[in-house]
Amino acid sequence: MADLTTRSLDSATWPAFAALVERHNGVWGGCWCMAFHPEGTANHKPPGQNRTEKEARVHRGEAHAALVFDSEICVGWCQFGSPAELPRIKARRAYEAEPAPAADWRITCLFVDKSYRRQGVAAAALAGALGEISRLGGGLVESFPEDAEGRSVSSSFLHNGTLAMFEQAGFVRQRRLGKDRWLVTAVQPAGWALTQARMG
Repeated sequence: MADLTTRSLDSATWPAFAALVERHNGVWGGCWCMAFHPEGTANHKPPGQNRTEKEARVHRGEAHAALVFDSEICVGWCQFGSPAELPRIKARRAYEAEPAPAADWRITCLFVDKSYRRQGVAAAALAGALGEISRLGGGLVESFPEDAEGRSVSSSFLHNGTLAMFEQAGFVRQRRLGKDRWLVTAVQPAGWALTQARMG
């Protein structure tokens, strides 16, 4: 396993994050991890516009993520933010079909460099995001991972991670959202952070 550290996404770490996205052709068809922001990634928007909008959000402090580094190379991330910052979610109809506790934070997106998959990067990114949430005051965190047990699923398609990984991090199943996706929640206490913490 690589010797991994986590850092928050901000103006200083933007170049490393951008390099990771560029190595993977903009990630998921040029998304630049904008799909869950209010702007979305409508079909008419070119990847360059997604990049510009993401960078602007980062510089304004309106985009949050924990980045995973192997030395100075960014090899993964976990995006999080308030529901207002990340209002666009998968399985929205199922999510809104029943009342749910009002979450303070939402985890919507994980990505791992193709050369680092199955080396614990996603789990490190999730731990880093939870650490950042604690540093920012903590609260109720929700996410929407997929249950991959018993299924052959390419890690490149698990944009929200696996149910098993979230449960290992302390999340609890609330209800199913469609066939394989779950709403999970965890209460994250305030006061600790994994920013630049050594992960392995």
